[in-house]
Amino acid sequence: MVTTDPQTRETQIAKRPLGIRIIERIKGSELSFKSYQAIVLITTFFAYASYHATRKTTSIVKSVLDPKTTSLTSTHYYSNSFFLTLTGNKSNKPGLNDGWAPFDSSNGTAMLGNIDVAFLAIYAFGMYFAGHLGDRVNLKNLLTIGMVGTGIFTAFFGTAYWLDIHNFYYFLGVQMIAGLFQATGWPSVVAVVGNWFGKSKRGLIMGIWNAHTSVGNITGSLIASYLLRFGWGWSFVVPGLIIALFGLLVFLFLPVSPVLVGVREEEERESESFGEKNNGVLEPLLERGESSEEKPVGFMEAWRIPGVAPFALCLFFSKLVAYTFLYWLPFYISHTAINGEYLSDSTAGTLSTIFDLGGVLGGILAGHISDKINARALTAATFTYLAIPSLYFYRSYGGLSLTHNVLLMFLTGMLVNGPYALITTAVSTDLGTHKSLNGNSRALATVTAIIDGTGSVGAAVGPLVTGYVSAKSWSAVFTMLMSAALIAGLLLSRLVIAEISTKIEARRKNLSDLPVSGMVEP
Repeated sequence: MVTTDPQTRETQIAKRPLGIRIIERIKGSELSFKSYQAIVLITTFFAYASYHATRKTTSIVKSVLDPKTTSLTSTHYYSNSFFLTLTGNKSNKPGLNDGWAPFDSSNGTAMLGNIDVAFLAIYAFGMYFAGHLGDRVNLKNLLTIGMVGTGIFTAFFGTAYWLDIHNFYYFLGVQMIAGLFQATGWPSVVAVVGNWFGKSKRGLIMGIWNAHTSVGNITGSLIASYLLRFGWGWSFVVPGLIIALFGLLVFLFLPVSPVLVGVREEEERESESFGEKNNGVLEPLLERGESSEEKPVGFMEAWRIPGVAPFALCLFFSKLVAYTFLYWLPFYISHTAINGEYLSDSTAGTLSTIFDLGGVLGGILAGHISDKINARALTAATFTYLAIPSLYFYRSYGGLSLTHNVLLMFLTGMLVNGPYALITTAVSTDLGTHKSLNGNSRALATVTAIIDGTGSVGAAVGPLVTGYVSAKSWSAVFTMLMSAALIAGLLLSRLVIAEISTKIEARRKNLSDLPVSGMVEP
């Protein structure tokens, strides 16, 4: 709680991040509430973008580590049938390098898949732990440790290039530890943003903010693709240094909550008044209660919050699809002919960013639509159902020309990432501040971790299965992805029916309240 007591006020100011204290000293006055909000948005945006930039490097480097110069199967759907019809035309793809042991062996693709699943399994497990921890410790410190640790172990993976390391278990171990540090990111940034931003237009605001995922993927792809010419090790070391640097900036500038930094009450009232005029956009999301009086919500208690389980399970299948693209799309592009030609590894990595550009638009659209119709489940389910034909068309017709590939990839990215972005942001904060919690603000990180942690299990399964199945048939991979999208939509059926029923009931009530005659007394 913000206080005017001088001694308590000094204590609150002393808890402000060092960077903010320096800015206020130079400025000669305290920052406004809106300035703090801007700092939170910018800092968390670039923090999580750097997480995804380091995550993306593996997918870019895969085709260098495991080039597969022979026996590539160019399988496809017949255009007149939805069912799998495979052909076994052999590829004559030229110009690939010799790879990197042990991934250049016949089971190299499966080995890369095993590394992906190990990383994501530890990430999913760590997510539950990090969310539970995040409601109990200083989120700024947790986030800083996670980012610096991620940077160190991402760089360790790349140093194998210069140290001439070819031990599979070295790569596996480094990625597993990196996954544990990566797990600190999402629960922390969502909880911090939730402490500062309002309930109204939450879907739109967080949809725009969630563009950090795609921005990170795009940036990571471009950096890693460019650095391949100097040696694949640089594609890991440079992103690792970048996230470590951003981790230090988080430590210097990120204010965790208005309560901790002691935002002045008059500034809060002014901001809330402004927020009312703007549909509550700047109204703080969580109540300003005494955090010491609130008990953190238990893990099982959070699972029992209405809506948490179905959205968490839906995200399992949504992230299965999204992360299969995240980890395998550049590899798929470089190993699939487009207009009869194969693209280089770096070009394929750059082209894959189109999927993420579509994801930016999808996240914003899903958030905006769900705000307009006030139906999160209906919006998410609609996007997942529409993703099914999009996936089919991308596999069937993406190889006709570069134009077809780009347009269909953009559309697929929009429909796949739309519900994923909506569930991990607006839905998570909705449920983390559910009315059943009676205003307890110390549940947001735990709920976010449960939903995204469950989704991350699916994110581990998708790349793992793809690593094995793609060696025989990419068409089978796309069939798996379409099935996952269908299941994701079906899991929300009960919530969708409830939302539609509520709207129908509200419409009937509004109609019944209308006057019988069109003539209304003045």
